[in-house]
Amino acid sequence: MRGLSGMVALALAAVPAVAVAEDQFRVLVIATPSTYHYEYIPIARDALERVARLHSFALDWTSDPARFDDDLAGFAAILFLNTPPERLDAGQRARFEAYMRAGGNAMVVHRAAIVPKDEWPWFEKLVGRRFVNHPKVQTGVVTVADPGFPASFGLPPRWIWSDEFYVTADPWRIAIDPVLRVDERSYDPTLIWPGQVGHRMGADHPLAWHHRYERGRVFVTLLGHQADMYRDERYLQHLLGGLFWTATGRGQLR
Repeated sequence: MRGLSGMVALALAAVPAVAVAEDQFRVLVIATPSTYHYEYIPIARDALERVARLHSFALDWTSDPARFDDDLAGFAAILFLNTPPERLDAGQRARFEAYMRAGGNAMVVHRAAIVPKDEWPWFEKLVGRRFVNHPKVQTGVVTVADPGFPASFGLPPRWIWSDEFYVTADPWRIAIDPVLRVDERSYDPTLIWPGQVGHRMGADHPLAWHHRYERGRVFVTLLGHQADMYRDERYLQHLLGGLFWTATGRGQLR
């Protein structure tokens, strides 16, 4: 019996330990509910955590802006996921600004690109555009403006998509590099609620872009209104590509 136990122990010792993948980087995700964006949170969290496990990076998920009271230096990127930026108080805003000035990186998704006018001009410059309004949710044709950017790798050149196609302005004269645009001929930009005026932006109507701000990288996508979009693998691939570049600076074909 002792001989058998010894042989089993020897055999187990000969089996190599199962390798545990180390996280390549850490991302802070802030997903704070707002009036029209709250149902997405459990779906998005489940989907993005699955993506993070698959690609060996770590997500620190929070809905509480108080997380910005802590040290942010260990995060390769901060992802604002439909979070109203104005929910951050003055101290939290200052810490995030310091994070970006120290070489931090940010990704902004859909509702998080909307800042009330004059509420936080610094963040509006980080986004790179000012939100004007949007027509009702419609189906349109999204086009790839930069096929060499990771956030477009999983998408066809022309992509049927349904969303709130945000209208934006550029009062700060911020240079951005468009990744996706929407073809305004494929939907009605003037289809809007009574009392509002729908606007056309013309051929240059960006929906996703990247640029540099302070000392960091910024990726913005205006897509993502419906909760079920986080079950769409193309949309998740779009987010993954943007997050990969934001956190690492890699993957872009020049």
